[in-house]
Amino acid sequence: MKNIFENSRSCWVRYDRYELKTASNGERYITPGKNAKPSVYNPLKEAPGIVLDALNVGMLMMGQKPTAEVEKAILQFITHYGLLGFLTALPTTPSFMEYEAVYLPKNHFIKAETMSTEDYLSLFFPFEKLDVVKRGVESCWSVSGDRMMMALTMTFSDEPMAKNMSFRRQYAEPYDWVAQQLKDWAFNLSTSFFYYNDPLDDDSKQLLRQSMKAFGGIAPTYHIELLDKPTLFWDFHSLLLGIQMMFSFMLVDDTKPLRLCKHCQKVFLGSRANSAFCSARCKNQYNVYKTRAKSREDKENG
Repeated sequence: MKNIFENSRSCWVRYDRYELKTASNGERYITPGKNAKPSVYNPLKEAPGIVLDALNVGMLMMGQKPTAEVEKAILQFITHYGLLGFLTALPTTPSFMEYEAVYLPKNHFIKAETMSTEDYLSLFFPFEKLDVVKRGVESCWSVSGDRMMMALTMTFSDEPMAKNMSFRRQYAEPYDWVAQQLKDWAFNLSTSFFYYNDPLDDDSKQLLRQSMKAFGGIAPTYHIELLDKPTLFWDFHSLLLGIQMMFSFMLVDDTKPLRLCKHCQKVFLGSRANSAFCSARCKNQYNVYKTRAKSREDKENG
């Protein structure tokens, strides 16, 4: 499965510091911190760690961990990998700046099926607007004064304009959206895990099957290059779709299956289908606790 993620021409940007800020409407956003420095990397080279990290942050919310612990984990994840790129992930095309309006398929975050470009951009630039001019299908924007931003613009000059915009210092994503997306991925993993590992009646299984059908979205594209042999390269315009693609392949991979640790509930890659523990330590602790519980039960019954 690793070879599937081996090649990609799509890179992403992460800053070395992010912060939570509250907008005038009271909504909290994650945005690069003041004077934070950006760097460019290839997310597919981070597989499978990037997927496991996303799932384990989501599992914290599934386990109803304290709010402060969840917030810390989400900011750590974003600092490591960058914002998810909702700006380009949600519309029908990442090149929406070339159209008169933004068209949105059904999603968890925006109910409207279409929005004006200005209204859509305002969702992601709540603190400082970009210098964008939009006239029908024509769009232009200016970047000046910040050498780092100008360098990023040149680096991604062949990418859709909106992807380039999502790497600006001013760009922000609603905290609740990021948290919900991470939780949704963990929920889908849990759904699959319980379907195959828990004794369920037919109605429960049907409910889980219907739930899993909702898992999907706009897939990344790919192209093939003729190198020393025909080689597949992935193209994606948001980190969200990149992670979801990798997660989807990992979910159906039976050679190194995604598993939930029986002791700590951590997500890990199993060496075989019936792997139950993420580490020898967890296995030992589980057996110790199980033995102690049985001893207490024997004493109470004795």
